[in-house]
Amino acid sequence: MTHHVMNTYGRLPVRIVRGQSCTLYDEAGREYLDLVAGIAVCNLGHAHPSVVAALQNQSSQLFHCSNLYAIPQQETLAALIVENSFDAEVFFCNSGAEANEAAIKLARKHCNSNGSRGPHIITCEGSFHGRTLATLAATGQTRFRQGFDPIPRGFSTVPYGDSDALKEAITDEVGAVMLEPIQGEGGVRVPPLGYLRRVRELCDATGVLMILDEVQTGLARTGKLFGYLHEGIEPDIMTLAKALGNGFPVGAMIARRRVAASFGPGTHATTFGGNPLAMACSHATLTTILDQNIAGTAREKGRYLTEKLESLMVAHPGIREVRGRGLMVGVEFDHDVSFLPIAGIEHGILLNVIQGTILRLVPPLVISFEELDRAIETIHALLTEKGL
Repeated sequence: MTHHVMNTYGRLPVRIVRGQSCTLYDEAGREYLDLVAGIAVCNLGHAHPSVVAALQNQSSQLFHCSNLYAIPQQETLAALIVENSFDAEVFFCNSGAEANEAAIKLARKHCNSNGSRGPHIITCEGSFHGRTLATLAATGQTRFRQGFDPIPRGFSTVPYGDSDALKEAITDEVGAVMLEPIQGEGGVRVPPLGYLRRVRELCDATGVLMILDEVQTGLARTGKLFGYLHEGIEPDIMTLAKALGNGFPVGAMIARRRVAASFGPGTHATTFGGNPLAMACSHATLTTILDQNIAGTAREKGRYLTEKLESLMVAHPGIREVRGRGLMVGVEFDHDVSFLPIAGIEHGILLNVIQGTILRLVPPLVISFEELDRAIETIHALLTEKGL
């Protein structure tokens, strides 16, 4: 019964009504092992007790208060984020696209106010930053922009992972570089070790802002709280969303104070951004991730999953590569595997395929080793059934 809902998703034939930890349930009560987690959203699994309790408690007190007034829950969450990232100020919104839109606006405002550099922004081929017009313009995949011309100007792309190409592209008109620590929608592409550090060095040498889109990599997904921590650097601007609220809609744009100062009252706003419900869920999520060392769990289980997937390459030579970091893993095939999501549903497992040939595995970070074993066995069976 979806004839009143716009057909923008190509939905799979399953109707999910309930979730608990790493398991989702359909209307008939059938169970599905979730290896998608809302696309790297429910890092603590579904209906996590601490998040549920925070939501229930806050919902009995206050849903919404205009940002015309101070919202204590924003201050508490912002302090926790800054304490665990870098000296910055935080703007709260409702999604990753909104967070990236805010980052683009802030970078432009900073460059235009400062006057020393132009407002042009360099992004990377294969990147994905959202579906608003500005974030589409920043996205380095033309297929997402088809039919939406005219696209905003002021963006260009360079090959991902190629710091030499970036160096050549930086002119006086360039004010910022925007990239992902690992490309998610781009195919779970991990750049060469040292790439982020080299980008940081180039930005420091030229005065260009470094914007890191951590919407998919953030909140322990890669085995560290944030993806940039693998290289011991700090960005000028960082964006978060997805896992921050563990399923509750929220986004955040974090910027160094000298950059954040370019925003003032009236320069950027959102009605529902930073609402008490989102802040309560996000604070509970981040606190749990920190207190329970979920990043360490993601590292350990990510290694286990990667090793198990690599062991499948003998039986399934069509597997070209297993790559990723933590529990953000991509399995690239030399043939189309678009059948896997529907076949997975029939076998009680939820899978995600991007670009037709890449199986993206981003399960809840609380997934058990037994559940990982079940996932590997099911993937092996699905490939075997197809003779692949």
